[in-house]
Amino acid sequence: MRPEKRRELATRRHWRVRRKVIGTAARPRMSVCFTNENIYVQFIDDAKGVTLASASTRSKTLPDRDNLSANVNCARRIGTLAAAAATAKGIKEVVFDRGDGRYHWSKGKDGKLVHGKLAALAEAAREAGLKF
Repeated sequence: MRPEKRRELATRRHWRVRRKVIGTAARPRMSVCFTNENIYVQFIDDAKGVTLASASTRSKTLPDRDNLSANVNCARRIGTLAAAAATAKGIKEVVFDRGDGRYHWSKGKDGKLVHGKLAALAEAAREAGLKF
């Protein structure tokens, strides 16, 4: 697939999701962005246009941030870190905004269910106490 077409499909997917997902002060939008090297999570109140809390692989509070990248293991760590940042600000319920990422499950070579970075991040945030 041509890169232009792939980017166009990602943009359409992103706006299809954003049309339906709106954050409020009671339930902010948990926006997730993956780049090739980093993972970013923000909790956004769309009514005021304010970011309430955030977490990323570039955060200076992480002890070994030089070893972090955009993979499934780091997505789990960032999910728990994001949930901790949200609960510190008093956020308990969120609306999940996956952006242009695809939330998918697939079967691995051994037949077990394997999930991608987005699902791993969401699962870790749920386990840390956030409600979607």
